[in-house]
Amino acid sequence: MTTPQHTIGSGFGPRSTATDVLSGISLSGSTTIVTGGYSGLGLETTRALAGAGAHVVVPARRRAAAQEATAGIDGVETDDLDLSDLESVRGFADRFLASGRTVDIVINNAGVMACPETRVGPGWEAQFATNHLGHYALINRLWPAIAPGARVIAVSSGAHGGGMHWDDVQFEHGYDRWQAYGQAKAANVLFAVQLDTLGRGAGVRAFALHPGSILTPLQRHLAQADMVDAGWIDEKGSPIDPAFKTPAQGAATQVWAATSPQLAGMGGVYCEDCDIAEPAGDGSEGGVHAHATDPEQAARLWALSAHLTGVDAFAAA
Repeated sequence: MTTPQHTIGSGFGPRSTATDVLSGISLSGSTTIVTGGYSGLGLETTRALAGAGAHVVVPARRRAAAQEATAGIDGVETDDLDLSDLESVRGFADRFLASGRTVDIVINNAGVMACPETRVGPGWEAQFATNHLGHYALINRLWPAIAPGARVIAVSSGAHGGGMHWDDVQFEHGYDRWQAYGQAKAANVLFAVQLDTLGRGAGVRAFALHPGSILTPLQRHLAQADMVDAGWIDEKGSPIDPAFKTPAQGAATQVWAATSPQLAGMGGVYCEDCDIAEPAGDGSEGGVHAHATDPEQAARLWALSAHLTGVDAFAAA
């Protein structure tokens, strides 16, 4: 069964927390990987999943910081992972595979937003490379360990509306940090669509989501004055936009998508506020733009990603 892109009446909403959506759910005996699971929404996600009994692996670019942040949480281990470096991705995946374990949930949570123009690897634009290509390579390399019944969660954003810049994916002919961010977030949704198509035969389902607006270290590349001008915060740095969520509320949708029995048999959709989102442009705020769930664009992005990274777990399928 594939899921239509319409709300299902989950009973949760924008103010639900990660703990709320896990009420009554035991994750004992399961293994979860949360990239960036030591800061902001990732840390809240790690805390909630571990609290429900999961063993949580937190691969991190700054492993010492991850160890410090998760030190008081039982059932958490850390490892090294730099998503902008494909050799680092390979190293983490190889270590996990060598452990002989399987993984039941992967949450692609780590990301960078609106950074200055930065080139990584063979000259790739950093937001596309880190937010999308690194996670693409990670899931494909981990594929032998992803258990039947597993869910893979791609944390996207309401900023996905600009879509893919197919004529200049790496922004080599004029860089705009917000357009690059929007492209990377659209890529996250398209990745989930195609992974769900490819993986459902093995019982693996994928979801993308918008966590909502939350003040976290993700905004580290934004000047405080810009956030004041946008009406997000006051001059003391406190949030003033009533739409902003707490980190615990922001983590809820990814935790819900990863664990909710309400999504059994479903996949390949974009979620927000702990429910499946409606298509954008129906008169309500939010929702998912049609280009981000277009199966043709999803397949095109997958092929491009396989070409760029040199890895595709489904190439012979």
